[in-house]
Amino acid sequence: MKIAMVGLGLIGGSAALDLRRAGFATRLVGVEANDAHARQALDLGLVDAVAPLEQAAAEADLVVLAVPVTAIAELLPRVLDVAGGTVTDMGSTKADIGRAVETHPQRHRYVAAHPMAGTEHSGPAAAHPGLFADKVAIVCDRERSGVEHLARVESMFRALGMRLTSMGAADHDLHVAYVSHLSHVSSFALATAVLAMEKDAGTIFDLASGGFASTVRLAKSSPAMWGPIFEQNADHVSAALAAYIAQLREFQHRLARRDFEGLESFMREANRIRPVLERIGRGPTS
Repeated sequence: MKIAMVGLGLIGGSAALDLRRAGFATRLVGVEANDAHARQALDLGLVDAVAPLEQAAAEADLVVLAVPVTAIAELLPRVLDVAGGTVTDMGSTKADIGRAVETHPQRHRYVAAHPMAGTEHSGPAAAHPGLFADKVAIVCDRERSGVEHLARVESMFRALGMRLTSMGAADHDLHVAYVSHLSHVSSFALATAVLAMEKDAGTIFDLASGGFASTVRLAKSSPAMWGPIFEQNADHVSAALAAYIAQLREFQHRLARRDFEGLESFMREANRIRPVLERIGRGPTS
């Protein structure tokens, strides 16, 4: 299968590596706006060639859009104008992207998808095999896609070692605001608070434990990718953030009142997340 990979960073590059390794892709053509990244992707063997968007899309059996979500919404209609095969995306929001092609005559070629995988790193050098293994791929608004195009995209995710689930685009954006997007907001905010208080970077280095490093890890994520996500999912992220702030205030109030019994109860309630995290750590059960 000939695949056009639009965007050759962490997500697109890692997908290219594993699709080639699995034998799913026989030829990979990249589309990359950053010339330095394009050269790097070629040097790393992520793709066989780099081509302009319209050319790559017209010649591919499958086009995968792995760029920031605002760019996906802009590029998707152009891709559908010329594509003769299947088109999918790997964006972390779905509703705005879907609206961009809601009335497009080739809408049936498009499969809205979101593989729930990633790291805080970016660029072609961040690509690595196994990124998607045992993770969940969400396919949205299945009824809007042609059967053969759904089958092709689902086969791609299985080749990446992913588990499949489905939901509507609106439900997707609501749930990922709490489960994915909020954790990035929290990490950005924590990093900013610590940097504002601890002016001496050496102090942070000397005192920071593994807990701090793991909690703030996502603050290294690319603003170029996460800014558009917050833009497209602003309402849901704002609601999730309000709920989170309410919990922080409750913790603060109990602490200020020296209600340590209440704090223990608060933390025990939070401990209810433990079996969920343990299940995630065990991976798929079947």
